[in-house]
Amino acid sequence: MISKKTALGQGFIRCHDCGCLSIKSEKNRLCPLCGGRLHPRLPNSFQRTVALLLSAFCLYIPANIFPIMTVTRLGVGEPHTIIGGIIALIHGNMVPIAMLVLVASILVPLLKLVGLGLLLLNVHYRWQAHAKKWTIMYRIIAFVGRWSMLDIFMISILVSLVDMGGVAQVIAGPAATAFAAVVVLTMFAAKSFDPRLIWDNQY
Repeated sequence: MISKKTALGQGFIRCHDCGCLSIKSEKNRLCPLCGGRLHPRLPNSFQRTVALLLSAFCLYIPANIFPIMTVTRLGVGEPHTIIGGIIALIHGNMVPIAMLVLVASILVPLLKLVGLGLLLLNVHYRWQAHAKKWTIMYRIIAFVGRWSMLDIFMISILVSLVDMGGVAQVIAGPAATAFAAVVVLTMFAAKSFDPRLIWDNQY
């Protein structure tokens, strides 16, 4: 049921392209201002977000199990997972950097996955409580998503800078690809989710 407090509940529909507000009707399917197709909500928003989120969940496991990079010194390679790299940084007395990697590479992607999952459950089961808080959580998820790429940027810089042939070399591992895919998929999932679906549950 659409809430009567929303524009859609009062018979109006907003164009996604130009923002023009027009009266909803069966005949009025194109925006009177820009000619764009009118949709009450983003088409298939829920289904697309579910598909992207499930894909991200599947890739999150190999992203944390497989080595994200291999540091080679004098021909001897030492692979590191994300957790292994954090532990190595702590042992090297670089606790602030370790905490930064922990937050950006472990906590932020995990919290995004859980947060988007809760938003989807909210829409599916039509939870009516705390719609404003759910909307704020969505805004936070959409904002912090880009910072999850910190690990990938760091590896890219290390691969470019540390290339001394047989003396020292940094090679990106298979987890780097999986981790980058997780970040991109969660960003697409947040973009495809229509937060107005939360307010459609309010009677």
